[in-house]
Amino acid sequence: MQDINVVCDYTIFRLKSEDEYSCSNLKLQKLLYYIQAWHLAFYNEPLFDGKFQAWIHGPVNRDIYDRFKDSKSLYSEITKEDISNLNFDAILEEKKKHIDIVLETYAGLPGYELERMTHEEDPWVSARKGFTATQRCDVDIDEPLMAKYYKSRLKE
Repeated sequence: MQDINVVCDYTIFRLKSEDEYSCSNLKLQKLLYYIQAWHLAFYNEPLFDGKFQAWIHGPVNRDIYDRFKDSKSLYSEITKEDISNLNFDAILEEKKKHIDIVLETYAGLPGYELERMTHEEDPWVSARKGFTATQRCDVDIDEPLMAKYYKSRLKE
């Protein structure tokens, strides 16, 4: 299993290597969520360590939130300077391909659109059951449900 911080750094690197895509803190969280969700759907196992919680603005990994909380707001731009480690040798090539494919699909979307999408998908909705739209929630999003939900979307 990969370290979430290495996957995070690789994701930032891919988005910012040619400065092609914007990447807010919000957007980075959603991209990491989709990277994990689709890995669960395709391979029946998580790509990296770390769960996502069903926060108001969509799925959030607490470790990545804590990493940036003192220097970035929700809408702050993540830059190459935010990469803590440029050594991506720890990520297997097949895992890099998976990340790259997910980024090809989602990186062109703004963070607010990714947030809207997650709000319409069963894993986040299920984890937020019983919470109002503005109520704090730190319930983990169920990974087996993520795998099942995104697998079902493969058939569409």
